[in-house]
Amino acid sequence: MWDDAFPSFLIGLREGLEAGLIVSVLVATLVRAGAKSRLPQVWTGVLAAIALSLSFGAVLTFTAASLSTTAQEAFGGTLSIVAVAFVTAMVFWMRRSARNLAGEIKEKVTEALAMGAGVLVLTSFLAVGREGLETALFLWTTARAANESAGPLTGAGVGLVLAAGLCWGLYRRVLRINLTRFFTVTGAVLVVIAAGVLGYGLRDLQEGGVLPGGTAYAFDLSGSVDAGSWYSTLLQGVLNLTPTMTWLQVVGYAGYLAVVMTLFVRGVSGARTARAAGGAGVAPDGRAVAAGPVPAEPVEAAARSAAVRLRGLLRPRAAAPQAEAGAPVPRPSDASGEGDAAAPQPPTPPRSPARRRPAWLLPVAVVVVPAVLAGLVVALARPKPSGGETVAVSETDCGQGFTAPRPGRQTFQMRNTGEKTSEVYLIDPATNAVYGEIEGLAPGTTRDLVATVAGGSYAWRCVPTDGKAVTSKAVRVAGAAGSTAVVPVSERDLAAPLKAYRAYVDRGLATLVRQTRRLDDDIRSGHLDTARADWLTAHRTYASLGAAYGTFEDFDQKINGRPDGLPGGVHDKDFTGFHRVEYGLWHGQSAARLKGPAQQLADNAEGLRKAFPHQDFDPSDLPLRAHEILENTLQFELTGDTDQGSGTGLATADANLAGTRELLTVLRPLLTSRAPHLLPTVDADIARLQALLDSEHRAGRWTPVARLDRTAKARIDGATGQLLEDLSPVPDLLEIRKSA
Repeated sequence: MWDDAFPSFLIGLREGLEAGLIVSVLVATLVRAGAKSRLPQVWTGVLAAIALSLSFGAVLTFTAASLSTTAQEAFGGTLSIVAVAFVTAMVFWMRRSARNLAGEIKEKVTEALAMGAGVLVLTSFLAVGREGLETALFLWTTARAANESAGPLTGAGVGLVLAAGLCWGLYRRVLRINLTRFFTVTGAVLVVIAAGVLGYGLRDLQEGGVLPGGTAYAFDLSGSVDAGSWYSTLLQGVLNLTPTMTWLQVVGYAGYLAVVMTLFVRGVSGARTARAAGGAGVAPDGRAVAAGPVPAEPVEAAARSAAVRLRGLLRPRAAAPQAEAGAPVPRPSDASGEGDAAAPQPPTPPRSPARRRPAWLLPVAVVVVPAVLAGLVVALARPKPSGGETVAVSETDCGQGFTAPRPGRQTFQMRNTGEKTSEVYLIDPATNAVYGEIEGLAPGTTRDLVATVAGGSYAWRCVPTDGKAVTSKAVRVAGAAGSTAVVPVSERDLAAPLKAYRAYVDRGLATLVRQTRRLDDDIRSGHLDTARADWLTAHRTYASLGAAYGTFEDFDQKINGRPDGLPGGVHDKDFTGFHRVEYGLWHGQSAARLKGPAQQLADNAEGLRKAFPHQDFDPSDLPLRAHEILENTLQFELTGDTDQGSGTGLATADANLAGTRELLTVLRPLLTSRAPHLLPTVDADIARLQALLDSEHRAGRWTPVARLDRTAKARIDGATGQLLEDLSPVPDLLEIRKSA
């Protein structure tokens, strides 16, 4: 979280300090000029700017949430580019303006005071509003890049609070800051951060289909860099540098950094040279000043100068009450001395007192109006269910009430009007691909089905329990295609992969029987060293059959059970199988003591081989186990939880990986047609993890998990976690659906 907080902290500090300096000068000017009554006008403008910025952030957040995944990527990428443009402009503007910031603010304050209360409100609003909008935009892009909001919001909050404290210190003359140096250093850091945001934005545009080259990778360091390590997390959070980047990202990042940083550094060097050679200069108010460091107290200096002007503006109003009251004004007499000064003047009727609006009205209005406008924008931008329609689900009324929805995120109210519990699917009638589904909708109940709609054909398929599937009339939605649908899988689709995998397990069990018999013979002969090697060979064979664990029934506990939960632990009579023999072989137990467990292991392996052809093998186990095999590996083998002394957890993990690879081989035809980009990614993940495991297998020995150094352990865990993440869509893609 904290790595994601730093960029937002820096932007909050800079933007907050810039806005705070302007407000500080406004307040100090009015206080020194004795015009405290006009302070509410300043705070009203500030309040309006804050309300506008928050409303802008809400519009960005909720409007983007209503878009399809592809549109969100394009929208986020575009705004990331806009944010980079704003930040770049801000960095260069502050580099040029830091030295004369106080003078510029002073001029604006004086002009605003001369033109009335409304202009004073507008001045503070524009000063703070510009910084607020930039902050909201940059904060939104960094939160989206981090996939979480806690870190960026915390960083921005801390930066704004610190900026407020600095401005208070400047206002109270207890703090001195060289603004030129401050904005130069933070500007250079922000240029680097903006380069990362640009790279992230370009990647979003590639994933949104706006820019090409989404699969043209410049480098892929995920095999050698642990994505979960602290240094990788820090680089990704602060600089948006990831272990895998496309050529467009690299070119955009390096090009922006080279050009912008060069211009920035050249501008800083040029400014220093000009100050050194220029001698005296001219201040914004026309006074000659000597070249030197930036004034450390811009708030106080500007306030004193502006207050002098303000008093001059306020005095004429104080000297004219008599004229305003209607009193006669003496006129000069003519040459004869008989001027008309003595002539009676008609009295001026008294003015009726002007009606004053409540003091709270304007502050409330400047907060409510942006909030209401933002709410309207969000409400109009987010698509609603077509007419708030309720769609019927039953054998006779399937899809009744369904009309063509508008593109975007939709919520359909599905009501079971029949007498049977039903499943309902939103499908593409041409391909039977599923966009959304509800299972177990009871009679008389209503549940929401949320789906993202794009251009294409849509229909409802209702499948009552013990009933026939019914498909509604199709409707056509205009627009570009973009929604992701899942082509359903039936038991018939999984029949061929299941047959191939059962044959693989049959062969593996036959091999297992031979290997456990050899292990039993080793122990009976007293050859314990040979038994240890044969134990590992047999155990790896069993571990490679991971997808079949759910069908082995009680044999799995007998063959590969752990002592966890047994009253006697490793000494319990029910502790049997591979891990019981492992404990004895690596804890000095004699061959005589191990004969019984070894014989029992061989007998159980033989019993499983005979029973397996008659056991039920649920087809849904295939896609489910594609993820669960390595999930168990990460939980047990890579933590050392199953190790009973052999230190071969990585060898077992290697066997589990081989089993996963075999499982994906039989599922490959189904996955390729449904997610063509999934398997290349998974294959790369498997190769990466295989290389890491192979590096810990030296001279026929595996490094025990407990002896892995921290870096190697983190890399193996990270590679396994990444593979699990990329495998996670497989169970959903190949879930057996009644709509098929």
